[in-house]
Amino acid sequence: MYAIIQAGGRQHRVAPGEVVRLDRMQSEQGATFETDQVLLIQTDDGEVRVGTPVVSGAKVQGEVVEHMKDRKVIVFKRKRRKGYRRKQGHRQQYTLVRISEISA
Repeated sequence: MYAIIQAGGRQHRVAPGEVVRLDRMQSEQGATFETDQVLLIQTDDGEVRVGTPVVSGAKVQGEVVEHMKDRKVIVFKRKRRKGYRRKQGHRQQYTLVRISEISA
């Protein structure tokens, strides 16, 4: 069984027992995660339910495992022959969520 959920403006494929990486959430570590933004569900017997835009009555539940930062990305701007250089770094924050249950 798996589902496709929408979180943080992106779509993620999730299954029970998986740990997924979502954009940073304001939840504490160990808090429960629940969403009803389920776009698609495939059951164990192969039945696929597609929402318009979401599947009615479907929920995905999980637990917030950890908050982390991604590796640093360097943004470097330069103009040739002008001596203009700017260097900036960015580390995206994200949250790890362990999916416990998909209910339809």
